[in-house]
Amino acid sequence: MKLYNTLTRQKEAFKPIEAGKIKMYACGPTVYNYFHIGNARTFITFDAMRNYFEYRGYEVNFVQNFTDVDDKIIQQAEKENITPEEVSRKYIEAYFEDAESLGIRKADVHPRVTENIEEIIQFVEELVAKGYAYELEGDVYFDVTAYPDYGRLSKQSLEELKAGARIEINERKKNPLDFALWKKTKPGEPYWKSPWGNGRPGWHIECSAMARKYLGDTIDIHGGGGDLTFPHHENEVAQSEALTGKPFANFWIHVGYLNVDNRKMSKSLNNFFTPREIKEKFDLEVARFFILSAHYRNPINFSEESMEAAQHGLERLYTARDNWNYYIEKLPLASKEDDQILEQIDEFEKRFIQVMDDDFNTADGISVIFELVKTINGYLNRKPGKEVIQKAVQVLNEQCSVMGLLIKDDHADEILENEIKDLIEERQAARKSKDFALADQIRDDLKSKGIVLEDTPEGVKWKKI
Repeated sequence: MKLYNTLTRQKEAFKPIEAGKIKMYACGPTVYNYFHIGNARTFITFDAMRNYFEYRGYEVNFVQNFTDVDDKIIQQAEKENITPEEVSRKYIEAYFEDAESLGIRKADVHPRVTENIEEIIQFVEELVAKGYAYELEGDVYFDVTAYPDYGRLSKQSLEELKAGARIEINERKKNPLDFALWKKTKPGEPYWKSPWGNGRPGWHIECSAMARKYLGDTIDIHGGGGDLTFPHHENEVAQSEALTGKPFANFWIHVGYLNVDNRKMSKSLNNFFTPREIKEKFDLEVARFFILSAHYRNPINFSEESMEAAQHGLERLYTARDNWNYYIEKLPLASKEDDQILEQIDEFEKRFIQVMDDDFNTADGISVIFELVKTINGYLNRKPGKEVIQKAVQVLNEQCSVMGLLIKDDHADEILENEIKDLIEERQAARKSKDFALADQIRDDLKSKGIVLEDTPEGVKWKKI
């Protein structure tokens, strides 16, 4: 298995620290509002990645944090006239609701900043004691010049970073890039007692402290959205490796941007969509299928047309599964071609692993699934044995389960019914244009799927047999 490592800018053979086990940390949301479809892309990617590791036999310890104290949370509390704690609780609950709708499993641990203050303070104290951090009137900053490898993840020098970065302005800091580990409290803000006075953690320190607490000094994979590479992940590398003297993460994985109608998603352009808004028009399983249909590192364009295409693709998979389950009861026990077809199914299993092992290529993985569907559908009229279709259903379910797809039993009948109605309309149009050959073909195709049509004075009726 190879994964693209942002730290080295190349694909590398993936080998976990401990054989058979993977320690993975992915940055979660700042819970001041509902997350949007761009955030969802990151959450879905790491969820599916965990699924695939487990499919390959690994035991995965997956941690995803909640940032539940932040300037944005404080501002949202003022807008909603509730406390910051109530804001974070409200949107953590909303996260779990929306994540479940997208087929995202809970992480093994969802640590919150407010529940790990003691560990964060201890982390900062150790950095100060080692000379990597300094206090200024109740604020504590990390000294980037004390860490020679600063810029290693983003592949920029200190001077380049100074020129291009958005940084917190404070003329008292030793260096403009020095970042806050601990922030002195302001009137009306939540705070905790510390050796430097009342205050709260800076943003970057939380992930380092919680990753260390739950996964250890060095982890296998750390990831998040591409926008987190600098400054968030760069700062995590610096403070963690300065403290421990060990590599913080062996692999850094970053997910590409999501555009809306070929423009960068932003509130100012009013093209900002949450799963709750998308859900009004599309089942969120469609959104998951759409996101995984592209390689996670590539930019992806969200539009109504792309979602409709994803919906049709997902319907094809549900239809295949339902048809195959129907055929299992109608087929003979065995056929002379069974061995040949079973060998082909085995090849699809191998190819799926091959493409997914190449930097978690879900786009090619889904292509392999569709090739499996096309191949098996082509054999149905030749009446293969039950074992063949049972094996095909098993492989289809396993591969789709990795993607988090085909999870709804009750959704299948609805999709099949929509497809039948579309075919009936197509048949009616063919009859109207006197294309009776096409009309008869559609009737025969439906019959082969166990659907019988009946022309009545009230219109065309259908039933399953």
